[in-house]
Amino acid sequence: MKNNFYFRGSFSNIYKRPHSSSEVTSQIIYGEKFKILTKNKNWIKIKSTYDNYIGYIKNKQYIQNFNPKYKINVLKAKIYTKPNFASNSYLPLGSKLSVEKENKFYIKIDKKRWIKKKDAKVISHKEKNFVKFFTKFLKVNYKWGGKTYKGIDCSALLQIFFYYNNLFYPRDTKDQIKYSIKKISKKFKKGDIIFWKGHVAICINSKQLIHAYGPEKKVLIMPIKKTITRILNTAHLKVRRISKIKF
Repeated sequence: MKNNFYFRGSFSNIYKRPHSSSEVTSQIIYGEKFKILTKNKNWIKIKSTYDNYIGYIKNKQYIQNFNPKYKINVLKAKIYTKPNFASNSYLPLGSKLSVEKENKFYIKIDKKRWIKKKDAKVISHKEKNFVKFFTKFLKVNYKWGGKTYKGIDCSALLQIFFYYNNLFYPRDTKDQIKYSIKKISKKFKKGDIIFWKGHVAICINSKQLIHAYGPEKKVLIMPIKKTITRILNTAHLKVRRISKIKF
């Protein structure tokens, strides 16, 4: 049997070591594919198929048979125990959905788990409007290692856009800098990616950027030049690279 599994919880922290007090390095979301490296009663060490990220999650809520046909395209999609009966749970943006049954308005993804069809798109859907995509996360709390409506960090905000569009992009800023092609022009334009050591932001036009900013504890839009000055004055970090979103 092939070592391919799919996460079936709404989302989960990925820990650096196999205990809950360990550092959270990232998260795994519903329908995300991974391999199991080691396993014990309480924890499994996994390697994400998408970006080769390695860490530990609790040993539960995953399956092997999974054929994604849809994906969540809203910040958080309400889970229903059956059509018209809402639960208190949600799936995060980018979650991939295998279908057990569907009708005009709902998709059944698992036992007692339905999603409204209006909250999903077919798996091949491309969201070209990156400003529309990123602004879904406005005012979401900053969370180191997070990548959902409950909290997200700067590099995940960028990566989740590519993940949604079925394209590879690294998880951590240091790897994103290496992966991204340096832009020659020094004038900022819509779609430019600005990298610092340990931080990244995306220009939504020639004057403003959006980022998950730790000092403000949330995702927000800020002036480009004022942000560069603020990061230089407070964190003593200069811009490392300017690239551009390409997909």
